[in-house]
Amino acid sequence: MSQVISTGGSTTSGQNGGKARGISRRAALPGMASLAAGFTILPRHVLGGPGFKAPSDTLNIAGVGVGAMGAGYLRNCESENIAVLCDVDEGFAAKTYERYPKAVRYRDFRVMLDKEKGIDAVVVGTPDHTHAVIVMAALRRGKHIYCAKPLTRTLAESRMVTEFARKTGVATQMSVQSCGSEAAAAVCDWIWSGAIGNVRDVHVWSNRPIWPQGLLRPADRPQAPAGLDWDLWLGPAPYRPYHHVYHPFVWRGWWDFGTGALGDMACHAFHIVFRALQLEHAVSVHSSAAILVELVEEQGPTGIVRRSKALRTPETAPVASVIHWDFPARGALPPVRMTWYDGGLKPRRPAEIEPNRPLPAEGMLFEGDKGSLLTGFSGGPILLPEERMKAMGPPLRVAQRSSGHYSEWIVACKGGPTAMCEFNFGGLITEASLIGNIALRTGRALRWDAAKLEFINDPEANRYVSEPSREGWSI
Repeated sequence: MSQVISTGGSTTSGQNGGKARGISRRAALPGMASLAAGFTILPRHVLGGPGFKAPSDTLNIAGVGVGAMGAGYLRNCESENIAVLCDVDEGFAAKTYERYPKAVRYRDFRVMLDKEKGIDAVVVGTPDHTHAVIVMAALRRGKHIYCAKPLTRTLAESRMVTEFARKTGVATQMSVQSCGSEAAAAVCDWIWSGAIGNVRDVHVWSNRPIWPQGLLRPADRPQAPAGLDWDLWLGPAPYRPYHHVYHPFVWRGWWDFGTGALGDMACHAFHIVFRALQLEHAVSVHSSAAILVELVEEQGPTGIVRRSKALRTPETAPVASVIHWDFPARGALPPVRMTWYDGGLKPRRPAEIEPNRPLPAEGMLFEGDKGSLLTGFSGGPILLPEERMKAMGPPLRVAQRSSGHYSEWIVACKGGPTAMCEFNFGGLITEASLIGNIALRTGRALRWDAAKLEFINDPEANRYVSEPSREGWSI
């Protein structure tokens, strides 16, 4: 008869004062907490039959930031034990708390990591500005990490997280769900088949932002919602009073907290571009952005004078932008220029596209010397014109396929193969996004030295490579 050895874990107490079951890797069975000091040998049929997954095979997962995207991440990890939940906003996280009533609850991830020694993996679904500090704290404790994209808010953070994760050897994954999709792999198949020849230009566009950008800091000071710890929400960001233009969701457009439309969406496309074209680091980047104009009224000698004035909004990303990156040749592959469009802007329609075919709301256009390939962020690729695609037939399936974005990471946590959007790759596409944002914030053409992590022609731009953290929040 098969037997399972089950050892107990200590009972822990969350900040809400409630008791929770122990969550060591070999967790005690329900009702067995009193056996924390010893172990019990149980026959397999007691545990649920031949298909039962033993506690020792189950990850104990902690979620940090579980009220929005983090809630979705956790739902996709329910094959494992969702053991601990941490969020600074109890009201926003309430539905997730209801979904996992047995999970221990915390507000401060630092307290959580200090107390919950049995956590195997941490899922981070917080705003961009807190990714690095949470991830680094978990990495230092040897925890596997799943993190929202972009990996971090600054370049220095991205490099630090990537290099430290590599040293620890833990399993990592950045939340680019389409990275393991069939559509993404099919783009690689078509390009690697030579169907469109050498690609020298790529256009990527998004319908973001779908939140306000081009804003000035509000002057009023509304009361923070009950259950929100605003100081913890700010974390490493400079202090400012609470306002609903920051939380929830709309923090994305504020440079202190988010990375704008580019940081929010680019990784969903860049992973396809970088993999298909075997890109590494760009060597230069420049941009242009929409300018907001306000009407100014002034008292003149003969009455009110009205004039227009450009409105500078340095704290937020613009309402629309275009950004260009230049990548060097890679062996026999030619240099590539990649261009990003957001705020409703799109590239010119390719000559080969059918007159009645619209460009997707979010998409990519690969232009080669033998033709063009069009794809959405999640839809399958189309060789232009489509009649040519039908005549050629599908290319050989040569690109790696995925078992599933979340299952890849779970398997990696248990010693299996590395996930497709692990931090080495996730950090690479994050850094491309972040240098684009710096070009946007400076408005200047920048030359980038990835090895030195610096802009070699613009010392002022380097102040955005690493930004100071609020006291007590350094990583």
